[in-house]
Amino acid sequence: MVKRTVVPAGPSRPPRALLVPVLVLAGLAGVLFPLRRMLLMAAPVCFAGRWHGCGDTFNGVVLMTLLLVPVGLLVAAGLASRRRAAGVDRVSAWRRSLAEVGMVHGTVPFVWLILMPGAGAGVVPGRTSLVPLRDLLVMGPLGIVGNLLVFAALGFFAPVRWTALASVPRVLALGAGCSVLVETAQYVLKLDRVSSVDDVLLNASGAALAALASHRWWRHAHEAPLDPTPAPPSARPTPAQP
Repeated sequence: MVKRTVVPAGPSRPPRALLVPVLVLAGLAGVLFPLRRMLLMAAPVCFAGRWHGCGDTFNGVVLMTLLLVPVGLLVAAGLASRRRAAGVDRVSAWRRSLAEVGMVHGTVPFVWLILMPGAGAGVVPGRTSLVPLRDLLVMGPLGIVGNLLVFAALGFFAPVRWTALASVPRVLALGAGCSVLVETAQYVLKLDRVSSVDDVLLNASGAALAALASHRWWRHAHEAPLDPTPAPPSARPTPAQP
């Protein structure tokens, strides 16, 4: 009679399907923890439905942006469902839908903050700062990071969504163009803000860096597919005669 040896089973590993949700929750917790104080300050005003103190403050805009994340995911799911019904494969449908929602959800709040009027809006004339790197020296770390994030979502998702933008220089140009439009609006509308060339440089750089971060999802988008059509008989090389 053959004696069988039973090998004890090793520690069970969590299924791979749980890895993405865990990483998303960990990243969200990492973002919320340093912002917890200002979010708690804005929460009573926003939940009371008062515009002043919520929609016109940095804390309130950040809080509403985070609270609307589930709504954005539902919109992306609806877009993906429509695309799948139209015959698009599941991966492409979700990729396009998440990219579209991500661009809007991650860019509109920053543009809203930039175009928020100051105390002297409508009275103080538009101001400009056209000397490169002059404002950068006095902007501080928070200002630099904030300007890098303005069009980061656009730079991250735009090359994923559109093949024509699957290039870092093109995303850099896109970020610079959008930033110029915003800075021009600040000047024309007399929002009591300074239209600075350093803001344009940081906004465009943030979009380009975000495009590099999403490079693995769009790096093959601009590559020409191989042509599977066989060559006609006349174009095939004639084998050498013995």
